[in-house]
Amino acid sequence: MIPAAFEYYRPTDMAGVIALLQEHGDEARVIAGGHSLIPMMKLRMAEVPHLVDLQGIAGLSEITVADGTIRIGAMTTQHDIINSALLVDAAPIMKEAALQIADPQVRYMGTVGGNVANGDPGNDMPGLMQCLNAQFHLTGPDGDRSVDARDFYEAAYMTDREDEEVLTAVTFAAPVGGYAYEKQKRKIGDYATAAAAVQISKADGKVATASIAMTNLSDTPVWSEAAADALIGTDCREAAIKAAVTAMLDDIDPTEDNRGPVAFKRHAAGIVLGRAIARAWSRA
Repeated sequence: MIPAAFEYYRPTDMAGVIALLQEHGDEARVIAGGHSLIPMMKLRMAEVPHLVDLQGIAGLSEITVADGTIRIGAMTTQHDIINSALLVDAAPIMKEAALQIADPQVRYMGTVGGNVANGDPGNDMPGLMQCLNAQFHLTGPDGDRSVDARDFYEAAYMTDREDEEVLTAVTFAAPVGGYAYEKQKRKIGDYATAAAAVQISKADGKVATASIAMTNLSDTPVWSEAAADALIGTDCREAAIKAAVTAMLDDIDPTEDNRGPVAFKRHAAGIVLGRAIARAWSRA
């Protein structure tokens, strides 16, 4: 389909973006790579009279690692993540997850900022950012502020971001230990039926720290603190993994759709989490 008519803007600085958002209010939306918003506009699921493109703004696609903190600009593409030597060394789970997003054509244009900012429960990066305990950096008329990824998502397509704010970067501490991003999907390019992001560190043969987040199993990503707690202090064998899966299943709330009934989604969630924990532990 063809989207409804809209005005297109390509400002060259953030002040120009904020001014347009203030002028047009909830009739304006920013666009990064466009792979979330444009399909919704074509299907007439979203009508955006004023479209503000961020492509003309410099400095939003940088990846830096300094003093143990990773910073990824909002306009960084999934392709950039996959090919960043810095991220491969400092946070290899980012590449593992990005390689499972859609297909190469989408990854060349799809951005981190777009993936995390619009609140789509099927997107991969929100759950991963919760697993990594990331902070989202927002710029608006009143200046800059940061929001924990674990506090950012309120419901499907509803976040803590105000209409006149723009997500400019994500930051997180460089993770330690083993990692895994496990995703079950119907076909290449599809959203996850269920996905799990896991980070585990080891000390004296036991799990020292753990973080677990699940994707597309509720109307927001699910950071399952109880599942992680079930692993800490254990040798991460079958009984511990089973306990973590049981705890995770208490935290999710999937709904039936074209990816399957609730029972199947819960089964898939348990399988992908078990696999992710086992792989993360093997890498710890």
